[in-house]
Amino acid sequence: MTNVSQEHAMQDRITEGLRHAVDEADALIKGGLKQGDAEAQALRDRLAARLARSREQLQELEEVAMYRARRAARLVDEQVHSHPYAAVGVAAAVGVIAGLLVALSRRR
Repeated sequence: MTNVSQEHAMQDRITEGLRHAVDEADALIKGGLKQGDAEAQALRDRLAARLARSREQLQELEEVAMYRARRAARLVDEQVHSHPYAAVGVAAAVGVIAGLLVALSRRR
């Protein structure tokens, strides 16, 4: 499984977990007055468990994103140190293009 498909699968699991948590919260609100104390407590416990799992999955997703961002920054840093003149040239070109776009947008 590729990194992109793993990330999508993780996002789907998180979305599904949050959807279940919301559904159970809705059931708790709607049925809170109708159900006995034992049933309401069981529903609250299931809701708390789902929320805990969703938080864990969100933490995992956050860690993966931070790892990828750090890795990308490290790779860019290595390329800039390996090819400093090319990096300066690219930065200058981006600056010129951005300046032209700003100047053109102000003319209109």
